Amino acid sequence: MERIPDFYYLGLSAVLFTIGTVGVLTRKNPIVIFMCIELMLNAANLTFIAFSRTQGIYDGQIFAFFVMTVAAAEVAVGLGIIVSIFRERHNIDVDEVSLLKG
Repeated sequence: MERIPDFYYLGLSAVLFTIGTVGVLTRKNPIVIFMCIELMLNAANLTFIAFSRTQGIYDGQIFAFFVMTVAAAEVAVGLGIIVSIFRERHNIDVDEVSLLKG
């Protein structure tokens, strides 16, 4: 069985990270922004695992596990904030969230 070259994984990771970055910068819906941030975190995980596989050590896989744990906590807190904003204002537009300062 032939091994897939590591630059394919890194190229896929770069494409996923770019798609996530463009989504964060262009979208106004916070749920879509959260999905794009998760896509960026998964791209970083893919990079960690590709380098871990290249080096023959498991440190990258351990880092990827911790990144997934932090991402799950981020989504739980972020969705709680989005739900509370929606209950208060009946709108979850990112541009209008800045009005909640003060």
